[in-house]
Amino acid sequence: MPSRMSPIIETKPELIATTTLRIETPGTGFIDITANAASFIEQISAGEGILLIYLRHTSASLAIQENADPDVQSDLIAALDRLAPENAPWIHDVEGPDDMPAHVKAMLNGVSLHIPVVAAKLALGTWQGIYVIEHRRRPHSREVVLQFIGSRK
Repeated sequence: MPSRMSPIIETKPELIATTTLRIETPGTGFIDITANAASFIEQISAGEGILLIYLRHTSASLAIQENADPDVQSDLIAALDRLAPENAPWIHDVEGPDDMPAHVKAMLNGVSLHIPVVAAKLALGTWQGIYVIEHRRRPHSREVVLQFIGSRK
């Protein structure tokens, strides 16, 4: 099957804009930050470029995931719990039994994302959302750095 490439859009970076988003998590689960990212892109009048998202923590993570069926998020939390269970023989347990599994889950998912910005919009798929995933059971305050590099509208 032949591949088809869309027209190539060239632009010179003329804008680097950065903000820090503070997220108060309720405990384990997905927190949708898609609207925050889209608002940032709109506020800075971004045109073409890349949005870099970085989470400044080691026991939470970032992911682009389905935003239509909440069962997906429940299943993903369950899968991560199977991969890094609390009852494993962890050495690091000073902060509680959910801490070391949270570090493993964050390492598996990662703490950074990059999303193309095309025609002033995040180039996410139809069912994709941007999420902070809290891996600790108790609430936490998390910082997410958003940085756009690209052109203005």
